Amino acid sequence: MGFLHVCLNVADADAAADWYVENLGFGYSWEFESGGTRNVYVADEDGVELQLSDTEGEDEFHEGTGVDHFAVGVDDVDEAFAAIDDHGVVEEPGDNNAAGARTAFLKDPDGHVVELVEPLE
Repeated sequence: MGFLHVCLNVADADAAADWYVENLGFGYSWEFESGGTRNVYVADEDGVELQLSDTEGEDEFHEGTGVDHFAVGVDDVDEAFAAIDDHGVVEEPGDNNAAGARTAFLKDPDGHVVELVEPLE
């Protein structure tokens, strides 16, 4: 048993996939369409996937209370934070000594909160 993927509802699956590939180093995995919903998958280097789903006519999403954010490991939080187009800074880079990591939080183009994590040495 292992973690396979997270599904995010997005306005444009192709544009969202491009953002994750260009800014966070994910790779394109596969895609399919079913019942008017297009699903594009991107994967990290370990094969864990992010499913990006768009449904025609749905382009506004509201933050729910069940999912707060998801985390992505990066080599350098400050560098990644500076390079990513700002769609909404939630928290500037800073050390979280209790977690043993340097972190930052930002929003992707559809408003999902993404945590950038770099282990402290």
